[in-house]
Amino acid sequence: MFTISIQETKGLHQWILSDGSGTSAAILPAFGATLNAFSITRQDGIHNVIDGYTDAESFIHDVTGQGFKSCKLSPFACRLKNGAYHFGQENYKIQQGFYLNRHALHGLLYNAPFIVLQQEANAEKAMLRLLHQHKGTDAGFPFVYDCVVTYTLEHNHQLTLQTTVTNHSGKLMPIQDGWHPYFTLGGAINDCQLEFQSKELVLFDGELLPTGELKHFEDFGSLTLLGKTEFDHCFTVNFAECQPLCVLRNPQTHIQVEIYPDTSYPYLQVYTPPHRHSIAIENLSAAPDAFNNAMGLKVLPPGETATFTTRYKISVLR
Repeated sequence: MFTISIQETKGLHQWILSDGSGTSAAILPAFGATLNAFSITRQDGIHNVIDGYTDAESFIHDVTGQGFKSCKLSPFACRLKNGAYHFGQENYKIQQGFYLNRHALHGLLYNAPFIVLQQEANAEKAMLRLLHQHKGTDAGFPFVYDCVVTYTLEHNHQLTLQTTVTNHSGKLMPIQDGWHPYFTLGGAINDCQLEFQSKELVLFDGELLPTGELKHFEDFGSLTLLGKTEFDHCFTVNFAECQPLCVLRNPQTHIQVEIYPDTSYPYLQVYTPPHRHSIAIENLSAAPDAFNNAMGLKVLPPGETATFTTRYKISVLR
């Protein structure tokens, strides 16, 4: 039987979805609807594949310094050049977001409080639905919209993350959606194997902004040892290949994570942080700087809704 419980850990108000047999997910509604843990229990203990936060202070004071781990990316993801863009005959510049080297990063909701709209647990699943209402108070994004995040834990160690955005602004609204999880399978990522089905590499300039060019890329089309490979790159996803479209495996710990995005996430960003204890594998609805280059950008009419869905699965290798 699936269950939902609440756990207080060093100031973190965590909602725990559990399948009753040792698989669980920990979610932080008050801190950006962040996924703080996705765990499986084996004979040798509990294995959490998410590089999360140990306490509230760590999130509050250093979520940006820790690389926006597991954050909800909305209304834009990755870099926005100079934090500025032109849309609907108007020029906008983000005021309240986080800036790095002149560029705004990862949207406005990464640390926003979400409220619990609905919870449900039965013999088939545990589901938690969360809401943040963006009031359009940032002059750089004066659009009113609802962001609803739904986590659903199901059998076979599967966790679905669905985001639904509804435009309440009364005018056309640009929107990009994404996730920023850091996965850890034990030990250094150098020992892990990575596979993802891509068509092209999105070429970046020296400031990690797309140039508009694409280059054929299939180098990680089968499981490949990461070793010392460094990533801070974006790829187009090849949906012609079979799911899962991304696999991260640690042959030493015998654990792997599979990622099953639907077509609402046609881009994949991969980043290897310098510490190399975890790796960011990010489902994106559009390329970085999409508000300027329009690569995958969705324009949502007033009153309409867009939904973005991906699924994670933990597998234990025999």
